[in-house]
Amino acid sequence: MSGHLRPDQGTRLLKSKTARLAILFDSYFQTGLPSNLRMSRYFRVRTQLSAPPGMCLLLLCFALWALTQPALAALPHHPNHELHKEIEALEMQWREAQLSNDVTVMDRLLADDYVGISATGTIETKPEALALRRAGTLHITVLDLNDLKVRIYGDTAVVTSRADLEGTNGASNISGKYRYTRVYNRRYGQWKIVSFEASRIHDTGEHDKH
Repeated sequence: MSGHLRPDQGTRLLKSKTARLAILFDSYFQTGLPSNLRMSRYFRVRTQLSAPPGMCLLLLCFALWALTQPALAALPHHPNHELHKEIEALEMQWREAQLSNDVTVMDRLLADDYVGISATGTIETKPEALALRRAGTLHITVLDLNDLKVRIYGDTAVVTSRADLEGTNGASNISGKYRYTRVYNRRYGQWKIVSFEASRIHDTGEHDKH
């Protein structure tokens, strides 16, 4: 028998090889579709990187959120308006207590560890401040506040302002224009004055512009 195949044997062998290739092709790509269909229309390769539409949408939302975080962080954070008003009201209470020499209000507003520094550099504790007022040594007749600014840092509030003052401390005339810084700290839900420092404005023509 020669090595040449008859035409019918060659045809059967070609069909057999084609069928095996089709099975291998379908099995490898797991499409479940016969290979003799138009693959450009129905064939879709599934790999481990493929994801369902819901997961793609979730990943897209997460990516957009991550991109917006730096932009949100760069936006200015507006301070709490109500807290500012609360501190400003306390400043007015302190002013009225100074003018009327109301020691009770001063005692309520000052923290037990309060420390004040006068324009002359004198350090004053809460007991010393209250004793000075009770004795009537400090007498203030005019106390006008302007250019008042409040900054809030958590449970701490820093107030800066200018005060036009008329009064006496014993035999000394303390009338003049001052810049001061007062610090409040919130304790058990109440704001207390913990620090105060004043500086006299000597050159009014220059400093009043700021």
